[in-house]
Amino acid sequence: MELVVFSLLNGVLYGLLLFMLSSGLTLIFSMMGVLNFAHASLFMLGAYLAYQIGRYTGFWPGLVLAPLIVGLLGAAIERWGLRTVHRFGHVAELLFTFGLALLIEEVVQLIWGRAPVPYTVPSSLDFAAFTLFGTTYPAYKVFMVLISIGMFGLLGLVLTKTRIGLIIQAALTHPDMVAALGHNVPRVFMLVFGVGSALAGLAGVIGGFALVTSPTMARTLGPIVFVVIVVGGLGSLTGAFVASLLIGIVQTFAVAIDFSLIDLLARFGVTVTRADTFYDLWRIKLAQLAPVLPYFMLVLMLIMRPRGLMGTRET
Repeated sequence: MELVVFSLLNGVLYGLLLFMLSSGLTLIFSMMGVLNFAHASLFMLGAYLAYQIGRYTGFWPGLVLAPLIVGLLGAAIERWGLRTVHRFGHVAELLFTFGLALLIEEVVQLIWGRAPVPYTVPSSLDFAAFTLFGTTYPAYKVFMVLISIGMFGLLGLVLTKTRIGLIIQAALTHPDMVAALGHNVPRVFMLVFGVGSALAGLAGVIGGFALVTSPTMARTLGPIVFVVIVVGGLGSLTGAFVASLLIGIVQTFAVAIDFSLIDLLARFGVTVTRADTFYDLWRIKLAQLAPVLPYFMLVLMLIMRPRGLMGTRET
């Protein structure tokens, strides 16, 4: 029971971290139709900026300043980068953001080096939130959960219940009409890209001390983000939330279960030896397959439901 409860808690935590990272990318795609390959790099940049700012001012100012800086950088990228290449089509946009991801990674290595930086849990969050089954659960994980849920609720309210949210959604499908009503459509798109980048920066601030803050963190989490938005449905914020939780829980439980097909067959009295065909395949533990499971879910989703769980666009 203890294994199930803590695996579920950690799975939800990991899933919400994935949502924090994917929410900005989902927002950008749903409003602009741009798949930003540099999104995970902006997440990494948020973690590094929070670490650097925190060395001088502490964690809480970094929690505000780092996403703000990343958001301003994202707005500048859209204004003087993506807007220029947009007229050449989606391939040019993908190549631009892919090159930008490599550039950000190189800049990070030049400034902070190749080794991980000591971005640790702040002292104000380094205590036990509660005790369960005799095991303490850290407060910073509860803080991450609250920030993630708050982000989901706030984004949903802004996009569906406010005037700016309605303008943003209308600008995607009917830009000429929105412009005729007196709204600056390019500025709306710049705002959306900036907010999406700021969300990636915020995820970096929160996730940086939970993960290892190193120049490889973008390459590690980047592919998973695209799995989340495809499984959830391109452009669907609710779909990204559900897919993040699903992937987080499945992957966490897979890591916790040290079981193989040989163990399963042994339960039914079947013994597998090294002389049997595909012995090396049967002895693979489920924990070893955990990193592959999200991509297996991606393939199944593309075959059975290309639009994703809650998407409206074909992938």
